[in-house]
Amino acid sequence: MEFRSLSVILLLVSLVQAGHAQGQYKPVLTVQPDWPQIFSGENVTLTCSIPGGSVADWTYNWYRDYVLHSSDENYYIIRDIKRHHSLKYSCYGWGKRGQGVSPSSNEVTLTVTERPKPSLILVPTGQMFTGEKVTLRCDIQGHTDTEWRYSWYKDGDSNHPVYSSDWKREYSFSVAESDSGKYTCRGERRSDSQRSEISDAVTLTVSEKPKPELTSSHKGAALIGNPVVLYCELDQSAGWRFYWFKHTQNPENKTKTETHSYSISSVSVSDGGQYWCRAGRGTPVYYTHYSDALWIKVTGDPKAAVSIKSDEVFIGQTCSLTKAKLMFNYLFPVTDLLQDSVSPPVSLMVSPSRTQHFITDSLSLSCEGQSDSTGWGVRRYTHSEKVSDCSSGWGSVTGSTCSISSLSTSHTGVYWCESESGESSNPVNITVHNNNVILDSPVHPVTEGDPLTVRCLYHPTKPSNLTAEFYKDGLFLQTQTTGEMTIHTVSKSDEGLYHCKHPEKGESPQSWISVREGRTSFSVFSLLSSLMAVSPYLLASIVLGVKCYRARAQIDEDQSQYAVTEE
Repeated sequence: MEFRSLSVILLLVSLVQAGHAQGQYKPVLTVQPDWPQIFSGENVTLTCSIPGGSVADWTYNWYRDYVLHSSDENYYIIRDIKRHHSLKYSCYGWGKRGQGVSPSSNEVTLTVTERPKPSLILVPTGQMFTGEKVTLRCDIQGHTDTEWRYSWYKDGDSNHPVYSSDWKREYSFSVAESDSGKYTCRGERRSDSQRSEISDAVTLTVSEKPKPELTSSHKGAALIGNPVVLYCELDQSAGWRFYWFKHTQNPENKTKTETHSYSISSVSVSDGGQYWCRAGRGTPVYYTHYSDALWIKVTGDPKAAVSIKSDEVFIGQTCSLTKAKLMFNYLFPVTDLLQDSVSPPVSLMVSPSRTQHFITDSLSLSCEGQSDSTGWGVRRYTHSEKVSDCSSGWGSVTGSTCSISSLSTSHTGVYWCESESGESSNPVNITVHNNNVILDSPVHPVTEGDPLTVRCLYHPTKPSNLTAEFYKDGLFLQTQTTGEMTIHTVSKSDEGLYHCKHPEKGESPQSWISVREGRTSFSVFSLLSSLMAVSPYLLASIVLGVKCYRARAQIDEDQSQYAVTEE
């Protein structure tokens, strides 16, 4: 009886000791990374830690409804985890030294979701130009902005972001040509540093500031009361508004249109003069270069439809009037004809004579003409949209010359000469750049048949290797080891946007080079002055004879104004 009681007591003691042993060996399961939500594609490590011994004392088993893995290592790695791995996991151990089987560990639930992929949006889309503001927006659908940190990358380099933000999903900056490239973005979750996928790439293309071309629907002088339409042609992307300027006593007046045309429904004498345009878009407004100026001639007498547009009559433009004789029903306004025939008496001369200039360069602007230029001064219209005189502080005046001792980019604008009576010269574009390379190109239009030389200029030092590439309208033309390119005989097809590129110094901005018609010519003014003393009717007949070739297509229309009889 006593023996039986002792046996029972020993059995109870052994069971209590086994229970204590199992409690002593209860594993603890941990997960790394310890994120409440795991993105697919991550590597996840499960670690089974059993107290009361070394790792070598146990064989480890992980399971989710069944044994998943067994090894002598106390960790298990799930590589490239997927959504179907979203389950409950636990572990236990087999003792190698008679410890038996450990209890099961705590359960760990893995929650796996698809890794989000941002959409990168470029605003505005399409071609961009130096100085314009662009925004790269990184959108992660289904998530709030405050969940993420954002990074933007260029040209596939996902290790070195060009910009990062702790809160904002937008990256805005003013572009330069060097910013052209392919951009991507991704987010990093603030709560656990998990990263989204990389977005698809968007392409940013940046070019030098464009220059529109101003044309008119009317060729030659316009009659009072007739409509005239001006066109500001800009073959570059979309979203532009157009600004129109007329050089009058109050040149700050401007007109804005949503389209590239500006209409004068019924012209008057006061509508005559010099016009130019430019385009702008965005907020704040980014402006193109100004166009070249366009002169609109308006005939004061509606019967006087014959006028001379340019200041020269070209040899070879004659036609036969042997079978017809023009009979005038009015006195031909010879003085008006002479007025139309005379070019601006003064020209703006630029020294150094080029469109592009470096910052800190000096610049001299002179009003020069065949006669005395006394009373003429230099004015400008800058991107601040203010017209001002040289004497207002941006230059120093000596006679009819304006000198700027140290240029800055704020000096970029349109310059012209203006007399005290309101007469003006043709305007010229001056651009100032904080670049290492500029293009030396002519300020004034080049005449057809003349040579044209353009060259690369460098700042602050001239490189030992002068080899440079030259481009027109973005297309490669040629490479020159001398750093300059010459077109020996210029034609109208050579007109366009030019720039140069040095292999070490970089690229110059673009400049527009205009080409004007050029033929053998003689001065109209001296001829007309002599003929005027003889007979105004003879003068009118000669002018009509010279102009009739150009106007041959309008003979029928002219006959409605003049009586024509057969000889």
